[in-house]
Amino acid sequence: MHSSIGARRALAALAASALLLAGSLVSASAANAAPPPAQVVSMAALGDSISQAAMTCSSLTSCPANSWSTGSTTSVNSHYLRLRAAGATGLVAYNDAVSGAASGALPAQAQKAVTQGAQYVTIEIGANDACTSTVAGMTPTATFKANVQAALAALAASPSSPEIFVASIPSLQRMYDLNKGSSTARFVWALLGTCKSMLANPTSTAAVDVQRRAAVQQRVNEFNQALSEACGATAKCRYDGGAVANYAFVKSDISTRDYFHPSLSGQATLAALTWAKTQWVS
Repeated sequence: MHSSIGARRALAALAASALLLAGSLVSASAANAAPPPAQVVSMAALGDSISQAAMTCSSLTSCPANSWSTGSTTSVNSHYLRLRAAGATGLVAYNDAVSGAASGALPAQAQKAVTQGAQYVTIEIGANDACTSTVAGMTPTATFKANVQAALAALAASPSSPEIFVASIPSLQRMYDLNKGSSTARFVWALLGTCKSMLANPTSTAAVDVQRRAAVQQRVNEFNQALSEACGATAKCRYDGGAVANYAFVKSDISTRDYFHPSLSGQATLAALTWAKTQWVS
């Protein structure tokens, strides 16, 4: 009899604990959930020429209207337009990315987004840390990670408490592989001096050049791991899980102005790939 009562009490206590745990998990989930889109009134894009949509219009530099993040071009269907369609009708978008920027510029961009009261911030950074004149000139991985951490810390401390989305860096090796056989691409790369660490001597199959390209891509892989770790350690930050890094983009995704940056359709691809990994979808 007594053991039966004790068993019932133990079961009741266990059930109560389970209910408390479930309640705590639900509360934690609700606390970490992104706000309804209608509550988001300001967003900002941080990073480099990818977020500035360089090489997608008549300008040979920036064309932010076509940006995967903050752009207004309907064919791209940026995060900005998707949020507006989801209810953020009063949303204002700032594109704080700067063509040519490397990770060292990210903390200042983050501070700018804080002053703008951004409630949603996208980050795409790292290509320029790897695309240097020489392999030796690439940003050390530890330095890259420290720069990203500083930017994320500034955003996390913002009174606006923004949702942060970090996109991975696309494969520079694939970009090279897709167009190395094009004489036009090779001419443009040489003319513009594009990403020499990866694209110098593009037709060479010598071991030293093959190893050089592999070293550049390895550094990009390390940068992506650093982005994942830094974002994972920051509240309200979502990493794309390598969606951009692992995407096998095709020639039409690359601008024929420089055979390096995303084309207009490439920006649309970026928008779709990354949106699927954001706080509002996944």
